[in-house]
Order: sequence, then C-alpha cells, then structure tokens
Amino acid sequence: MRLENKVAIITGAASGLGFESAKRFMEEGAKVALADFDEKVGNESVEELQGKGGIVEFFKVDVANRDSVDSMVKNVVDKFGTVDILINNAGITRDAMLTKMSVENFQKVIDVNLTGVFHCTQAVVPYMIEKGKGKIISTSSVSGVYGNIGQTNYAASKAAVVGMTKTWAKELARKGINVNAVVPGFIATNMVKSMPEKVINNLVKTIPAQELGKPEDIANAYLYLASDEARYVHGTALHVDGGIMM
Repeated sequence: MRLENKVAIITGAASGLGFESAKRFMEEGAKVALADFDEKVGNESVEELQGKGGIVEFFKVDVANRDSVDSMVKNVVDKFGTVDILINNAGITRDAMLTKMSVENFQKVIDVNLTGVFHCTQAVVPYMIEKGKGKIISTSSVSGVYGNIGQTNYAASKAAVVGMTKTWAKELARKGINVNAVVPGFIATNMVKSMPEKVINNLVKTIPAQELGKPEDIANAYLYLASDEARYVHGTALHVDGGIMM
C-alpha cells in the first residue's frame, strides 16, 4: 500500500490514462479526487471504481479556467482534508498541419495542456508547502521531444511541460516537494486502437520494443513517482515509450 491514506488529485481521470491511474492509485491505498470536465463520464467512472473498493469522488473542473481549478482544489481539501499528490494528466488534441491550423485550435490546446498544468500546480502548491512535502507529476509526450506532423500545438504544449517541470523542481525541492514528468510513447488507448490496423502495424515497427504500451505502464510510472520510493527524484522526465527515444 504505497499510497495509503494519501490524497491524490488526478486531472482528466474520467477515462483513458487518467482512469487507469485512478484505479491503480486506489489499489495502493490512495483517496482519489477524480477531476474532469466531463461530468457524466466522470460520475460513471466513479461508480465503476467504487465497486472495486477504496475511496474516490468526482470533482468537475475546467483546467483552462483558474476559478474552476481553485474551486476544485478547495472542494478536494474540504472533502479529504489535504492534497498530497497532483497528477496533471488532462490533455486534448486539435491536430492540423501548420498551414491549416486555426489560431483558435492552437490556443485551445495550449490553454488545456500547458496553462492548465500551471493552474493546477499553482493551486495545490501552497498546501504542499505548508505540509513540507508533496508530489507533482505532469504528463508530457514523445511528440514534445521530437515533434510530430500535424501537432504544432500539442508538441509545443508537451515540450513546455518538461521545461516547467524542471523549473518547478528547482524551486520546490527545498520545500520537500518532488516535481517530475512522465513522457508516454504510443499507448494502446481507445484513440490509438481505433486507428487502421495498417497504421498501427507501421507504428509498431518504429518502436524497439515492437509493441504499443499499455495504459497501466503509464499508471505504474505515475505510481512510482508519487510514492516515497521516488523521494530523491527531482526534475526528471521519465520516458515510458518502448525505447522509441533511444
């Protein structure tokens, strides 16, 4: 029970990697605040997780809106008494080639994937400083490291997340707060699995491990960085990508 009685906020946790992480954290004893914009799916996810035992509650949030984030964090603290762990997992895509990408879609991705990480982190840090400890983990992407066609906005946001992570690690390590990032490769989420089989097969050929990652691979990376086992890990961007970035 590596996270026994720890309170974890996981954004974008109604589905996908966030949902898998919420389930994994609950297995390790955490009280999970499942934070997401999609209230319907979020409540359905909570019902499913509650059936497995453990403590979880849904909190609606728009990470791009600071008032919404502040309200969510306050509600979590009012409910659970504190916050020990923040997983900045919420993210969106609005893909298009540079010449066709609208300013609106560029900004929307930046607002959620980058500014949202700033909002959530700044909102929880005072509670962690007061306690003298805390764990902040943000989700980057291999697209932010080597770029990806049609993802100017997404790649920019995910590259910037790593830069913020390293900056915050330098600022907050002395306060007892570990700040790190996870850099997923190509993971077998519903979005990826819906791609044509030929595209998936060609994609797998580029991965040294010769397979897509599983959502639980990312959840386990979050778990390690959120646990006391990672007490001396600061400012790391942990690649979970099957070796594609070697």
